[in-house]
Amino acid sequence: MNTSGEASRLSLLQAAWVVARRDFKAILFSRAFFIFLLGPLFPFIVASLASGVGGQVQREVSVNSIAMVMSEEDSAAMLAARERALGTMEGLPELVVLTPEEGEEAEEVLRRTNHAVLLSGDLENPVLTGPHIQIHVFDGAVSLMAAMANGSAPTSFPQIEERPLADTAAAARSDRIRTAQAGQLLLFLLMMLLAGMVLSNLVEEKANKVIEVLAAAIPMDAVFFGKLFAMLGVSFVGIAVWGSFGGALFLLAGEALPDIPDPALGWPLFAALGVAYFAMGYLLLGSLFLTIGSMATTVREVQTLSMPVTMAQLVVFFLAAYAMTSPGTPLEIFAAVFPLSSPFAMLARAAQSPDIWPHILALGWQALWVALFIKGGATLFRRRVMKSGKGAGGRRGFFGLFKRKQGA
Repeated sequence: MNTSGEASRLSLLQAAWVVARRDFKAILFSRAFFIFLLGPLFPFIVASLASGVGGQVQREVSVNSIAMVMSEEDSAAMLAARERALGTMEGLPELVVLTPEEGEEAEEVLRRTNHAVLLSGDLENPVLTGPHIQIHVFDGAVSLMAAMANGSAPTSFPQIEERPLADTAAAARSDRIRTAQAGQLLLFLLMMLLAGMVLSNLVEEKANKVIEVLAAAIPMDAVFFGKLFAMLGVSFVGIAVWGSFGGALFLLAGEALPDIPDPALGWPLFAALGVAYFAMGYLLLGSLFLTIGSMATTVREVQTLSMPVTMAQLVVFFLAAYAMTSPGTPLEIFAAVFPLSSPFAMLARAAQSPDIWPHILALGWQALWVALFIKGGATLFRRRVMKSGKGAGGRRGFFGLFKRKQGA
C-alpha cells in the first residue's frame, strides 16, 4: 500500500506546476489584482525623487579631459595656466599632452580613447576637434586658459576654431550610460512593485491550514517553486498590461519623448536580456521574500518586515547604479557577481558593452542561486514552522526565530 502511495506521488516539477496553476488562477481572477494594476502610478513619484541621484551618476561618468597636441612651449604654458586658474576656478578640464604622432589623426584618437575633445593649433588660434556638444562644453575654459597662457587675459580671448566630429568613444559611453540608467531604474521599479507581493503569500494559507494539507501531499520545495513561479507569471501579466498602456502613450507622444541612445547590444537583444534579468531578479528577491513571509503568522508581521525589505532593495539598487560608473573595477565585478545586485549590474553592462558571453554566464549563475534560495527557504520553513506543529511554537512567527529556546 505504501508502494502504491509512493508511486502515485507527483514529481517535483509536476507538483510545482499544480501549485503554480492553482495560485496563478486564484490571483489573476481576483478583484484585488485589478486594483493592483493601478499600482504603477505610485512608482512615478519614486522615479522623480530618483532623478536627482541619476543626475549625480551622470555627472560622475561625464568625461572631463582634453587631449592636447600642441608645441612643447604652448603645452607647458597651457598646463601652467590651468594650475593658476585652479586657484580661483573649479571644474576645469584635465589636459593630457599627446605626442605629434599620436595626434595625427584626431578622429581616430578620440574614437579609441576616452577624451572629450582634442586641442590643437597654438595659443592665438586654438582648435577644438570633437562632437559639437562637447566642443561647446569646453570652448570657454579652453579660451580662458589660452588667454592666460598667452598673457592676453583678461582683455583679449582667442576665438576657438571648431572641427566637429560625429561621435567619439567618450560620447558613445556617456550616451550609453543614459540607457543603462533607464534600464536599471525600470528594472528596479518593477521589482520593487511586484516582488513585495510575495511577502504575504503564505500568511493566509498558514492561518487556514491549507499549507499543512499541501505539505502533506507534495514536497515543500515544490510548494515554494510553484508559488514563486505563479507570482512571476502574474507579474508578467501586469507588465504586459502596463506595457500596452505605455506603448499607446508612446505612440501618442511621438517625438515629444526624449531620445534614448541605442545600447551596445542593440535594442532587440537588450530587451530580451531585460526580460531575462527581470525574471532572475524577481525569482532571487522573491525566494528570499517568500522565506521571510512564510515565517510571519500575521499581516502585522508582514507590514513590519516590509520596511527593511524595501531598504534592502534600495541598497542593492544603489550599489549596482554606482558600480556601473566604473566598468571593470573590483566594485563593478562584485556587483555583477553578488546574486541580488547581479541583474542590475549585468543589464547596465548590456547597454555599455557588446560582449554577449558574460550574460550567458551571469544568467546561469543567477539561476543556480535561485535554486539554492528556494531549497534553503523550503528547508527552513519545513524545519522551523511545519515541525512545530499546531502548538505555540508553530505560532511564534518570524520574530520567534530569534528568541532563545527555553529549557525542557
